[in-house]
Amino acid sequence: MPADRGQSGPPTISEVAAEAGVGRATAARTLGGYGYVGPELRERVLAAAEKLGYRANALARSMSTGVTHTLGVIVADIGNPFFAGVLRGISDTSRARGFDTIVLSTYEDLDEEVAAANVLIDKRVDGVIIASAAVDRREVAHIRAAIDRDIPVVLVDRMVPSLDLDTVVIDNRDAAREAVETLIAAGHRRIGFVWGPPMAEAPATRRDLLAEAARNLWSDQERLRGYLDALDDARIPFDPELVMVGDKTEEHCTQEVARMLALPDRVTAVFCTEAEAVTGTLRALRTAGLSYPRDISLIGFDDNPWASVMDPPLTMIEQPVHDLGAKAAEVLLDILGGADPRHETHVLRSRLITRASVAAPS
Repeated sequence: MPADRGQSGPPTISEVAAEAGVGRATAARTLGGYGYVGPELRERVLAAAEKLGYRANALARSMSTGVTHTLGVIVADIGNPFFAGVLRGISDTSRARGFDTIVLSTYEDLDEEVAAANVLIDKRVDGVIIASAAVDRREVAHIRAAIDRDIPVVLVDRMVPSLDLDTVVIDNRDAAREAVETLIAAGHRRIGFVWGPPMAEAPATRRDLLAEAARNLWSDQERLRGYLDALDDARIPFDPELVMVGDKTEEHCTQEVARMLALPDRVTAVFCTEAEAVTGTLRALRTAGLSYPRDISLIGFDDNPWASVMDPPLTMIEQPVHDLGAKAAEVLLDILGGADPRHETHVLRSRLITRASVAAPS
């Protein structure tokens, strides 16, 4: 228990110094984590601080040392299970190395992301991990602003091609290709791609689709390319009617899957690239009086505990979310520890978990 000092207010460095029997400068160096203090004096100061219940002022310490031992993290949505897992990996790794984290959500809004970056710069964080919504070089000024202030930045989950930074991502293209290949191996040729570019209308050609996709998040582009790779390998013609376009919402996903189910040559399988796309697809199937895998086969991205308890259980792509965050934090902390930025792309492997939502076309 802190000692009863007989006065109000938190204990000061001067009081800790008096309790330890050392000069104020020695106490300040010990508690601020800068300069040299001998082991014996250091122990006396720390014991006195604990006795009095002293808590260091992080802002004052950062002004004297230039180090806050804080990482800033910017993600799309901390309520999303994917980002929650990434944040857990970042937090576990940073805490083990004596760093705290400040987390901000942007909801894929670039203006919100810019504001979040400015907050972290003002807070004098030591480094930033960001899942950026930026797509091209005209949208990255806020990230360059952090770098210009000697704040190292590591990208997580998405690449931003115009930025040469250390990046930690998963094998989105390979994961999508494997999922679609699984559907093709089961006999499917009419395979819907759900959660495509937010175009107003279905693309007239494959080239139009890829051109529009290039204006969207890198991870979305990669998953679409994996879908097209699998079709090409199996010599299955691309049909733009089987790609969802428009708003990326669960409600719109339900409408788009319903449209695909109503086609004269309807889909027999659906590949969903987001968890919300899975729930939207399931709602469309139920509305149409259909079930999986009897009528439609289904594979989704972002495995969740609920996927394994569905009836039947869903085949899903599992992303190494904790490892993704842990690796991003590890790379950033190594840079803060003195390692030179290597501007590498670290690619982690996902895993297709086979359950019971894929069968031969009925």
